[in-house]
Amino acid sequence: MPADAPFIALNRKERLVPVQLDGTELMLPEGENLAASLLAAGVRSFRETPVSGAPRAPFCMMGACFDCLVEIDGIQRQACMLSVAEGMVIARLKGTTHG
Repeated sequence: MPADAPFIALNRKERLVPVQLDGTELMLPEGENLAASLLAAGVRSFRETPVSGAPRAPFCMMGACFDCLVEIDGIQRQACMLSVAEGMVIARLKGTTHG
């Protein structure tokens, strides 16, 4: 976890597994919430809005707001509704809408 991350991991005994975020490898705790794990790893923006390109990150953490949308295996998914799995390939959305 980066020293400047405003979020901390509560359970540090989890097995860390490699995932890719926009081509960069991150080690995240297996089975933990993906959005929370990315935030704890220092990821500040998950997507850009379609109109202005403004950065967005998780807001509600319960699947209602769509601000944590990412692409996994070519499918747009809400990071707050997923668990970290080894080998995930995650891409941030650049100005696309959910669908």
